[in-house]
Amino acid sequence: MGAATTGERLIADAEVLVRENPELAVATAIAVAVVLGSAYAFLRIRRARGVEFRRLIDEREEIAVLMHPNPDPDSMAAAVGVVELADQLDVDATIQYPGQIRHQENRAFRTVLELNLDRIDHVTDLAAESVVLVDHNEPRGFAGSEGILPLAVIDHHPGDGSGEEFTDVRTDYGSTATIVAEYFEDNDATPVPPDKHASETEGTYTLSTLAATGLLYGILSDTKHLTVGASEADFAAASYLYPGVDQDRLDRIANPAVDAEVLEVKARAIAGRQVEGSFGVADVGAVNNVDAIPQAADELIQLEGVTAVVVIGERDDTIHLSGRSRDDRVHMGKAIEECLSAIDGGNGGGHARMGGGRVEPETTPTDDTTAEAVDRDELTERLFRAMTGDV
Repeated sequence: MGAATTGERLIADAEVLVRENPELAVATAIAVAVVLGSAYAFLRIRRARGVEFRRLIDEREEIAVLMHPNPDPDSMAAAVGVVELADQLDVDATIQYPGQIRHQENRAFRTVLELNLDRIDHVTDLAAESVVLVDHNEPRGFAGSEGILPLAVIDHHPGDGSGEEFTDVRTDYGSTATIVAEYFEDNDATPVPPDKHASETEGTYTLSTLAATGLLYGILSDTKHLTVGASEADFAAASYLYPGVDQDRLDRIANPAVDAEVLEVKARAIAGRQVEGSFGVADVGAVNNVDAIPQAADELIQLEGVTAVVVIGERDDTIHLSGRSRDDRVHMGKAIEECLSAIDGGNGGGHARMGGGRVEPETTPTDDTTAEAVDRDELTERLFRAMTGDV
């Protein structure tokens, strides 16, 4: 009774205040209208991105969907989503990538979802003039890549690249798959449950079980199962995708057999690590499977007392670096970028929690300089200084 009386008294007082100060009511109404109008405008802008992208590719007869070198589940998932939308618009779309797919998780993703992926080595291998970049914003990893002006860029990594007609880079998102999932939601596409056919669902656009499963796994993979770097949008996208997910396929992707070399590289990283304070660096030497390097970094960051790590490995005269951080003092992407910026052929970057880089061999007609010329001990020391902010 007391609470109700208090509430009634507050309402009565408010009514008196408005009667005695009508200008206050007008100001309040205007403020509410502005807030609601801004929120509505924001939603229209956000929703317009998915609709805008659909309309853009609908104007093409064919597109090449280009993933970054050695694509991971997020990259493959985003590409699958773009192709899914293109297919429903009767646009020919080909998923292409440079490099290799050797990580057991990546190979399982490709096999379980029955993906058709086309490997390329040269710009002339591209399937179409209209190129859509997913999960990276600057073409790289194959001859002639520097000459490509992509039609569109969809990414969640920081960078300077952009598309000729469409650029959607959201660095506050945990995955590119989230952005692509939103495109389907923006176009009112219905996820198709694994026990149904697309013809059994209503709506102009649908999202197949295979694509929904891939997009969800892409989100889970890049956010460590929605525990690291996940945004509200990632959770919302996962909820949207869930009705269309095939849980059996999802489990098969998440639990593939582990390659023996991966276990060996992890062991070398743990046994050979150098630790200064809470930072660690491990040089695992030559590897056949470069995807073992980031997996070793994932393993090393789990060690008690270690808050930031970088693993160094080498394949075909190229030095590869992969770093992980759970230390708010260490922005791993910037640390690796700063470390490699002064090394010829070196480049790197990434997010606060995850970063990577490489040192490419430089050769000239008169000088056969290779990545072996890089002093690995000096590189290790530079990494330690970069993690402490002393580069």
